[in-house]
Amino acid sequence: MKAGYVAIVGRPNSGKSTLLNNILGNKVSITSPKPQTTRFSIQALYEDDRGQIIFIDTPGVFGKVKDPVSARINPQAENTLNAKPAVVVYLVDHTRDRNFEENKILGLVRRVKTRKIMAVNKIDVKKPTFFPHYKFMEEEFDDCVQISGLYKTNLNLLLDKIFALLPVHEKIITDANPATPLLNVDSKMFIAEIIREKAFLFLRKEVPYTLTCVVDEITTKNEKTLYIKARIITNDQKYKSMIIGEKGRMVKEIGMAARKELQTATSKSVFLELLVESNPHWHESL
Repeated sequence: MKAGYVAIVGRPNSGKSTLLNNILGNKVSITSPKPQTTRFSIQALYEDDRGQIIFIDTPGVFGKVKDPVSARINPQAENTLNAKPAVVVYLVDHTRDRNFEENKILGLVRRVKTRKIMAVNKIDVKKPTFFPHYKFMEEEFDDCVQISGLYKTNLNLLLDKIFALLPVHEKIITDANPATPLLNVDSKMFIAEIIREKAFLFLRKEVPYTLTCVVDEITTKNEKTLYIKARIITNDQKYKSMIIGEKGRMVKEIGMAARKELQTATSKSVFLELLVESNPHWHESL
């Protein structure tokens, strides 16, 4: 049997969370087209007859830090690499050219003395492509693979390559629940992340980076109904008005989308009470 920690690292929006969700067959990390979607490292378990992979989905590394939230997010990938995972999967988005941001994350990966795989993502997209700009880097890695995290292309091949590099080891997680692969996220945090994802998808470009979500209460009314009380918190009164929307339409849209996904995830009816408030210091709790 083989087992070990495997860190997934890359630029913002390179597809790390989508890749992990589709490997596991469960939604464990929220996704959106906007940077800063993933704000903390997520650990989740993949297990089959070959052994265990404890995946660590890290937030994307920003080339330049422009706000307090990014300042708290940016060191997390480096901290994960410093913990010396057994394998690092460096995810490359070939549809974007190399720049300072890409070189920064590549520099972090180069410093880690561990086994490494370069995974070129989004091969379902033919144009634009800057693949020749990344091709020369392959010789620095123990193995390379081209994948589509979105369409699940070559994900089994990626798993084969990871297991080939993992050390022989007994199970690290002995009390795993196959239906719940998440290891470091509780129910409140998972629900808060679903609500934040929907806010990212519905709101204007500048608004999502000013907000977070907190779940205050989860009550099981009976075996078939969940009552959830949550708050979307933003740092400015003007953004609060935008999140609520005219006659409360925007927050209702966010709440309806979150409720539908939570009902699917839990197989229960969900009553979601969603409030919006402003707090200029919310990012200090990250």
